[in-house]
Amino acid sequence: MSGHSKWATIKHKKGALDAKRGAIFTKIIKEITVAARNGGGNPESNPRLRTALAKAKENNMPADNIERAVKKGTGELPGVSYEEVAYEGYGPAGVAILIEALTDNKNRTTSEIRNILEKKGGSMSGAGSVAWQFQKKGLLVIKKTAAEEDKLMGLALDAGASDFTSEKDNYEIVTEPHDFENVKKAIAVAKIAQESAELTRIPSTTVKLGLNEAKTALALLEALEDHDDVQNVYSNIDVSDEVLQQLG
Repeated sequence: MSGHSKWATIKHKKGALDAKRGAIFTKIIKEITVAARNGGGNPESNPRLRTALAKAKENNMPADNIERAVKKGTGELPGVSYEEVAYEGYGPAGVAILIEALTDNKNRTTSEIRNILEKKGGSMSGAGSVAWQFQKKGLLVIKKTAAEEDKLMGLALDAGASDFTSEKDNYEIVTEPHDFENVKKAIAVAKIAQESAELTRIPSTTVKLGLNEAKTALALLEALEDHDDVQNVYSNIDVSDEVLQQLG
């Protein structure tokens, strides 16, 4: 399954979301608010909120910001009402793109997302055109220096992981969404550092790109990631390790 999460790997290596800390906080606050609105303010009984809170802590978000976001979601404090929207499209070389956003103005966000796609060599497509290619999964990335392969593989599979692969520098563990928390907890209890752990969408097939195509596609994907309303961008882009190294 090598390459299944190549976009996630590229994002991590290039730090696509690390440039603007304020923008990261804005995205996380929106996610916490919507998670609390939909599932309540108790993270013990709300897995989506629990994941959002973990991300907030990983990014050193102040506790006051987190508490306010939760209370806005539960209605204890007044706040903006965000709508969950998804956009589908194609990028350079026909790569599939699935975009998840939270917005208080759907018309504005739709127009801006379409504009980004068209300016960067992509196009927006109809609902259902590419979403079927992406399956919701849990994905954990562990540096090879953090654990011995056989031990980690056994631990992950015993905890409910559905797949384990060894990439160049990392181990990648894939779970069904309902097994994600158990696997994550088992690895944490074993005191094995996790490079990243997230619920994501993994493509069933990938499109392999050369260096120039990859540069163009990545410019589009990163422009989408930078939009304030965009929470997640998924793509079936795949590149070789050699191309990934040249991308820096």
